[in-house]
Amino acid sequence: MDLANEDRRLLCEQFPRASTYHPDWVVESVSGGANALWLTEWLTAGLDLKPGMRVLDLGCGRAASSIFMRREFGIQVWATDLWFGASENAQRIRDAGVEDGVFPIHADARSLPFAAEFFDAIVSIDSFVYYGTDDLYLNYIAQFVKPGGLLAIAGAGLMKEMGDAVPRHLREWWTHELGCLHSATWWRRHWERTGILKVEVANSMPEGWRRWLDWHQVVAPGNAVEIKALEADRGKNLGYVRVVGRRQPDAKLSDLNMSMPVQYTREPLLRSGPDQRALTGGANSPSKRRAATRRTKPQSGRHAAS
Repeated sequence: MDLANEDRRLLCEQFPRASTYHPDWVVESVSGGANALWLTEWLTAGLDLKPGMRVLDLGCGRAASSIFMRREFGIQVWATDLWFGASENAQRIRDAGVEDGVFPIHADARSLPFAAEFFDAIVSIDSFVYYGTDDLYLNYIAQFVKPGGLLAIAGAGLMKEMGDAVPRHLREWWTHELGCLHSATWWRRHWERTGILKVEVANSMPEGWRRWLDWHQVVAPGNAVEIKALEADRGKNLGYVRVVGRRQPDAKLSDLNMSMPVQYTREPLLRSGPDQRALTGGANSPSKRRAATRRTKPQSGRHAAS
């Protein structure tokens, strides 16, 4: 290889597996504000994935993370996303030569088409913050992973909770949607207080803000506002976080899907009988008096003859 002309974009000693993938392919697969392969390599480092395991890649974007996990670990991956179509992902999966083990699904994270306890692990790369902060969501998503299985997320986050006041150097970039970003400590508490998961990992990426900056300088160099914010912050508030939790075998999940009648049955609209007459005042009620008045009112003309 001509080292003088080597394309060194996205090469990073911190991520040796991801660095073997062509930068053009990685950039073409962009679906968010982070390098999906870097985050996936960092997250999976502690998951002990084994060939044949069934893994849900929730919010997979353009399925780069799914392809990576299939190639690197030999697992079966259900590449599930709402914003990017299954047909486009299917073509990318075929071109990567992993269609035997990566299955593209178009679905909403709140309405998943899978059987309970189907997966050995659920992984979410830079996506979980968009729906997983809901207090009830963990109870929902946990049903799809086996007892003892893993729920693992990685993505943009905070080094510490900021409270109500956004630091001055972040205000130009910050919007209300970014309120979904939280620290690893926040995620640990959010999960463990339910008793559904035991958190095994909750930390931030070393020099994560630099990796965030490196990615943007390659895929969105014109995004001056975000780049300026990252350079000014220098990891004080912004970076990448990961959290890994194991579903507790004795955890009891609440049934949030109550069975309700779905077929209309005609029933009386109002009560009748002595109880109702007592409530409405019987024969002396205003409605009864009005009805009596209408019946005794003289009638004339065409209406009287009809």
